[in-house]
Amino acid sequence: MFSTSCDYGLQAMLFLALHYHEEENIDLTTISKKLDIPKHFLSKVLQLLVKHKLLVSMKGPTGGFRLNRTPSDITLIEIIEAIDGLDIFNECGIGFKKCNDDNPCPIHNEYKEVRNNVQDLFETKTLKELTEDVKRGESIVSLGHKISSS
Repeated sequence: MFSTSCDYGLQAMLFLALHYHEEENIDLTTISKKLDIPKHFLSKVLQLLVKHKLLVSMKGPTGGFRLNRTPSDITLIEIIEAIDGLDIFNECGIGFKKCNDDNPCPIHNEYKEVRNNVQDLFETKTLKELTEDVKRGESIVSLGHKISSS
């Protein structure tokens, strides 16, 4: 549904939320290795999130990335909007360029409902909610190590 860049951005933001400490940065190499994402590609995605003020980037020996706001203040739709934009929530389910409410494709009405439900999910789900699910063991993520419940 989303670009690879957006998938990586969502994964990185979840990783940073799971390790959230207001003044602690996580370096690019650590994030790249834990998520198994090419470092150069991830760097571009994270810089885009910095540009959109979702992340803070610091240079130097204690540098790296951290969330710009608390995990409870960042919704998934903000990450998606920063990387892919929101056009995906208006596109035709089977790819017709001129599909709309006035000129619907054969699945327009059903797909619109599903698409709106997905958009609502991303608009209301915060990084904090995702981290809580992971820490409770209700969700799994591939981060190279077990997440503590501290």
